[in-house]
Amino acid sequence: MPSTAGKPIPRATYRVQLNADFGFDRTAEIADYIARLGVSHLYASPYMKARPGSTHGYDIVDHNALNPELGDEGAYRRLVEALKRNGLGQILDFVPNHMGVGGADNGWWLDTLEWGPDSPYAGYFDIEWESDRRYLQGKVLVPMLGDQYGAVLESGGLELRFDAAAGCFAVWAYGTHKLPVRPGDYVMVLGTDHPDLERIGDAFANLAVAQPHQRNRAAALKAELAALVAERPDVAQAVERRLEAFRGEPGDLESWSRLDALIARQNWRVAYFKVAADDINYRRFFNINELAGLRMDEPELFDVAHRFVLRLVEDGTLDGIRIDHIDGLYDPKGYCCRLTQATGTPFYLVVEKILARHERLREDWPIDGTTGYEFANLMGGLFVDARGEEAFSRLYAGFIGDRTPFEEVVRLAKIRIMESEMASELLVLAREAARIARSSPRTADFTANILHQALKEVIARFPVYRTYVDGGKPSELDRRDIDWAVAQARRAEPGPDGSVFDFVQKLLTTDLVGEPRSGYSRQRVIRFAMRFQQYSGPVMAKGLEDTAFYRYNRLVALNEVGGHPDHFGVTVSAFHRANQDRLKGWPHAMLGSTTHDTKRGEDTRARLYALSEMPEEWERQLQAWSRLLRARRGDVEGTAPPDRNDEYLFYQLLLGAWPAGFTGADPDRLDPQAMTEFAERIVGAMTKSMREAKVRSTWASPNEAYEGAVIAFIHDALDVTRRNAFLEAFLPFQAALARAGMVNGLSQTLLKLTCPGVPDIYQGCELWNLSLVDPDNRRPVDYAQCSRLLDEVEGLLEQGEGAIATLLDRWQDGAVKLAVTRRILALRAERPDLFGRGDYTPLEATGSRAEHVVAYARCLEDQAVVVAVPRLVATLGPAPDWADTAIPLPRGVRWRNALTGAVLDGGTP
Repeated sequence: MPSTAGKPIPRATYRVQLNADFGFDRTAEIADYIARLGVSHLYASPYMKARPGSTHGYDIVDHNALNPELGDEGAYRRLVEALKRNGLGQILDFVPNHMGVGGADNGWWLDTLEWGPDSPYAGYFDIEWESDRRYLQGKVLVPMLGDQYGAVLESGGLELRFDAAAGCFAVWAYGTHKLPVRPGDYVMVLGTDHPDLERIGDAFANLAVAQPHQRNRAAALKAELAALVAERPDVAQAVERRLEAFRGEPGDLESWSRLDALIARQNWRVAYFKVAADDINYRRFFNINELAGLRMDEPELFDVAHRFVLRLVEDGTLDGIRIDHIDGLYDPKGYCCRLTQATGTPFYLVVEKILARHERLREDWPIDGTTGYEFANLMGGLFVDARGEEAFSRLYAGFIGDRTPFEEVVRLAKIRIMESEMASELLVLAREAARIARSSPRTADFTANILHQALKEVIARFPVYRTYVDGGKPSELDRRDIDWAVAQARRAEPGPDGSVFDFVQKLLTTDLVGEPRSGYSRQRVIRFAMRFQQYSGPVMAKGLEDTAFYRYNRLVALNEVGGHPDHFGVTVSAFHRANQDRLKGWPHAMLGSTTHDTKRGEDTRARLYALSEMPEEWERQLQAWSRLLRARRGDVEGTAPPDRNDEYLFYQLLLGAWPAGFTGADPDRLDPQAMTEFAERIVGAMTKSMREAKVRSTWASPNEAYEGAVIAFIHDALDVTRRNAFLEAFLPFQAALARAGMVNGLSQTLLKLTCPGVPDIYQGCELWNLSLVDPDNRRPVDYAQCSRLLDEVEGLLEQGEGAIATLLDRWQDGAVKLAVTRRILALRAERPDLFGRGDYTPLEATGSRAEHVVAYARCLEDQAVVVAVPRLVATLGPAPDWADTAIPLPRGVRWRNALTGAVLDGGTP
């Protein structure tokens, strides 16, 4: 953990997702609002130049330029000035692991396609140029086609074009993806029909004689060709005739043979996107072909990619950086060390890191903590009633007809990923492991196939996203996780010979080269172990978060990034211990409750947590709703789509995301247009769930018949143009659950704003956030409405005692949550040292409702704040009697309620 001396530690942050519709100027307009809210820093999504049309900014194509879709340099400066004028600092989300490729915007990638391994940028990307597949030797696979290569070629989807201004040729896929032609092959295009083109073509064909200056020579020839085309119509016409020679007739494959021959000679192989699963030879961000991994461990690339962002730190524009997907990097610790040493200006640094339940953030990383996924799940667990787990498991298994435990669901999901979408990367690892094995007679018989089986079984059971072996002595934490995974893999049935696991264990821990004269290459063993780590993380992410989380729906509020669906509830004592540990080790870690990556918004989850308190009632409602909807659709046997697991999920999504403004309404008073819009949100979330689960449908091969039937089921369930018995049964239960969810949501807000750490508010979450999985959670925020409510809240807060309580009667508009947020952020501003470094002391409630209270004190010298929130409130009813329940406070001390202004003498009930 780095020193905080001189470092600008945020008091609280406000996350904004920038896009073409909400760029620099629009963000500048809300600077006054978020300052009034009480945060200290804007926390901005990536705003470096991304691929055109990006809705999130993570597909960066230039780390050293602003995204023009967000505004120009002037607009950016206006944003910076607006922030400073309102006393706000800025934290930027930075993306070091990957870049957006495809399209025609990434200069490094295009140069790599044009020049192959000879490109000065080829080493920036993680490309395996020496592939075991002969047809990929010296080439990079470009899996951007929507159909088989031959079908796209025959249909005219690939076209040779000439850039007259630059004097260069490229093949374009669908008019979108630019694939530069090797300069040495321009001779094939220019031909011999025109003397000037023949002369220039011959010069291109002999670029090798200019070695090592062939790039400069090629640039000069391109400029000469561009000038000739611009000045002489006959040359321009000749070039057009040559292009025509590479065009065929749609439907006549043979007529495209000349273009096919040209493509075959390039440094790239354009292919059907599904080919990536088997043949991909560049590291991707997870399994996304359009995001290519970067070798950020290369010093030259590090310096180039961080030039702009570090300048913003040095000139005071940025106070902090959030590092996206730290586990994707080759050497996360080394990267963080280099980043913090790259400038003499101290800055706040947090990383996006998902921790397993038993895992701790590495204490030797020079960072301030994580972005808070673990806190969101820790806090949420307080509102899950662990006593209901057995009943919940029984009713879920009974409803869907499947009792597969979550651990097995995850294992099977990870195997599914390794055998399909990320199969190629595992094959590459297995081949490299086999090469290492052949270095010694003791292991020479371990073939690539045997090692492939062993590695797959180990990764399928890996208990963390990745380890951090880096060439030094492996830590005990890394050994523990590797040893556990290998021990579990040995039990696989059927599995490879057990001796191969001894080799794999030593390979992953680098013990193979732990002694001199091992016979193995130290560099290759270490590189393998570190590359393995870069693979195990994406497999866990895709297998756990993006597959198992959509298959196992027992209580989907637990299916959250960094969450553990098989862990039902968090004890109050465990919550306190975690907060004390954070204060001791990572006092400035970010505390998140909703992010751009969360599967469901914080208040969606808050409602669903309450289901854990009423398993019997939940089961009764489920059965009743299912009978009503299936009878309405004539499905007497209950076998039509959706399947029972998707149906079970559907009801939870409805309960969680049901708009607050609809709560308590009669079915016949619901606006049909508004309901249709809500239904479309549910359709989006359900469609994503079905495809991510990969059971009935997938992204690569959507099952249109099944998906269509599910969509019809959704619209039928939410149809208010006629009497709807389902909604009549659904709405009373939803209203009761929403009330409990409201209390849970306020409790979460208070906890996040007062626990040790830096609270982060995701855009719009100062009001109710009832969002579903992205892109639903990136819907525009109505800041005009937010500002109006804030005006009203500030007026009420000035009135003093009791005013804020009136907002509970109209909780649906979110003003009560805004009031809590505004007041506690003001308190943090009044007492920054208390919340920044004050002690954390658990307080134990007494009385008959003690188990329904979480309480603690933050103390520093003569300052103290006591925090108490209710939990498990669904079973207490809408007007709970707290009777004899109390939190003992020191006698003789007067306390002021920060929310109401009421004064209380310590020691009184």
